[in-house]
Amino acid sequence: MTAKRIEKDSMGEMQVPAEALYGAQTARAVENFPISGRRFPRPFLRALGMIKEHAARVNLGLGLLDRKVALAVMEAAEEVITGELDEHFPLDIFQTGSGTSTNMNANEVIANRAAQLLGGQAGERSVHPNDHVNLGQSSNDVIPTALHIAAATEIHQALVPALFALQEALGEKALEFDAIVTIGRTHLQDATPVRLGQIFSGYARQVSLAIRRLEGAVEGLQELPLGGTAVGTGLNTHPEFASGVIEGIAEVTGLSFREAVNHFEAQGAKDAAVAASGALKGCAVALFKIANDIRFLGSGPRCGLGELLLPAVQPGSSIMPGKVNPVMAESLLQVCAQVVGNDAAVCLGGLSGNFELNVMMPVIAHNLLESTELLAGASNQFTRRCLKGLQADRERCEALVEQSLAMCTALAPAIGYDRAAGIAKRAYETGKTVREIAREEKVLPEEELERILDPRPMTEPGVPGKTR
Repeated sequence: MTAKRIEKDSMGEMQVPAEALYGAQTARAVENFPISGRRFPRPFLRALGMIKEHAARVNLGLGLLDRKVALAVMEAAEEVITGELDEHFPLDIFQTGSGTSTNMNANEVIANRAAQLLGGQAGERSVHPNDHVNLGQSSNDVIPTALHIAAATEIHQALVPALFALQEALGEKALEFDAIVTIGRTHLQDATPVRLGQIFSGYARQVSLAIRRLEGAVEGLQELPLGGTAVGTGLNTHPEFASGVIEGIAEVTGLSFREAVNHFEAQGAKDAAVAASGALKGCAVALFKIANDIRFLGSGPRCGLGELLLPAVQPGSSIMPGKVNPVMAESLLQVCAQVVGNDAAVCLGGLSGNFELNVMMPVIAHNLLESTELLAGASNQFTRRCLKGLQADRERCEALVEQSLAMCTALAPAIGYDRAAGIAKRAYETGKTVREIAREEKVLPEEELERILDPRPMTEPGVPGKTR
């Protein structure tokens, strides 16, 4: 049988695994919430560690903590930051809505580890989880602060760089494909010609705008609730505590974190997190469009559109030899679907700001951070495994343009809409091209007809066949 030790909290004694650094409150939460097996992710635990480390440093400077205790707490918190103590954070995401269980998990782990660093043992309370590690804090301001720090940092350091790489790859394809004229499509029907490079320039711009929106979301997340303690009033915290802690975290992360302008808004609402999730959803919508277009443009290889040649990265079928599927696009599409679903959970979580506290912070944190991680990972792989090796079938594109009935659009200014429509109708009925029917009907001199039906000028503003 696994060895146990006895720890106490305000409700009495609890058995705790002898090797665990957590204490009684965490043990109670382990019993209460065996829900999903999903734990707080590494970025959140890192943010929690930052808060506790800088809190101890500031409290030492303010003369509120004994130097020996403060230094031990800071050293233990650093081990939380680096991930050395992750095994001691067993709690489920689906727990108390304030995240109090996880805040106390951190307090207990850091207190017990600090006691060990001072030559003592876990559970002896020579370093106290509440009196020392949680000094000047409440779960109600620590957990949302950790949420903001983790989300802002991950968006800034992981997702935005991945999207910049994606944007760059799309921009390179826009230049590479700029001389290739293909057929445009609206309502899934043939439309007027467009350069393949123009299509990819639109994709690159979508990603650029998604980055801009995410950077705006990071700006909102940089306002931190720390200092409000239980309900936003700052009871039991030194007036200089929050600003000092936040200044230290800003210096370490390189982000412009600052204390909330209004602590009652910062703790009663989670609007900044909801806005960030919305920006992540918007990014997912953009990436879904791009991946889906590329997937369809690469359909075939013989019986689909076939304008793009996607890299073959793995066999596509267990029954059809030689079949290759657009798996990188499909992977990204599934990530985008998950992010849209995550946003719904975050929105519902944001609705649960009841009076002075939001009570769905763990699920908000989980979904916000999962969306960021998924989008960053999928974007990187799509760039590396799909876009970098993407090619275009120029002959296929040009053949589709010539077959398109939309070529008659360029004739309309010269011969009138009704007559051009008649040519399109006859071309459809006979299976001939617009060019062939126009020649048969001698609607224009050959030289003028060729000039008007040149597809390249159709991809720029102006009237084909006239001064542009």
